[in-house]
Amino acid sequence: MGLSDIRDRIAKAEADAGRAPGSVELIAVSKVQPLERVEAVLEEGHRLFGENKVQEARGKWPEFMSRFEGVSVHLIGPLQTNKARQAMELFSAIHSVDRPKLATTIARLAQEMGQCPDLFLQVNTGEEPQKAGVMPAEADAFIAEVRALDLPVQGLMCIPPAEETPSLHFALLAKIAERNGLTGLSMGMSSDFEEAIALGATHVRVGSAIFGERDYG
Repeated sequence: MGLSDIRDRIAKAEADAGRAPGSVELIAVSKVQPLERVEAVLEEGHRLFGENKVQEARGKWPEFMSRFEGVSVHLIGPLQTNKARQAMELFSAIHSVDRPKLATTIARLAQEMGQCPDLFLQVNTGEEPQKAGVMPAEADAFIAEVRALDLPVQGLMCIPPAEETPSLHFALLAKIAERNGLTGLSMGMSSDFEEAIALGATHVRVGSAIFGERDYG
């Protein structure tokens, strides 16, 4: 696979769905990838990356950002409230705002810092007890609550259950976003991003298909 193949597949999926070229942003998920693999993708010209953990990103990205212009890193993993300030300093978007307490903390820090990353609210479309995110039935109220804090809500994010058809979850997320006037949809990963694009994804999160299998050793 590799970066150019993924870009080609995204372009084809956009065309097949009748969407404008470039309407989908590719987040290259660089968590736990060796630095040389990340650097190779940067050398190819890619500039948008996704990380799961604040600490790992802090140890990796400031140096890359000083060497490569225009780099943007999004947090796509869960965020602890006590790491919110660090996250807001480093990331240009946070895709995992999943509870009122976190939203309130971000709002307080945004006032203090005078800036705030773009925010995506995580919806637990599969209603899985072990997974973060608000339940679909509570999504409208949560969106209203976060907007009332004067925060820049760009869209919604979901991670479908591994054993279920992802398109059902993508369609549900798109429906919630549409009725709330949100245009951003962070959905779709290496195995299903074409389906996500067909259902309106604006951000797809692809890791192993770009970098190769992760090394957790």
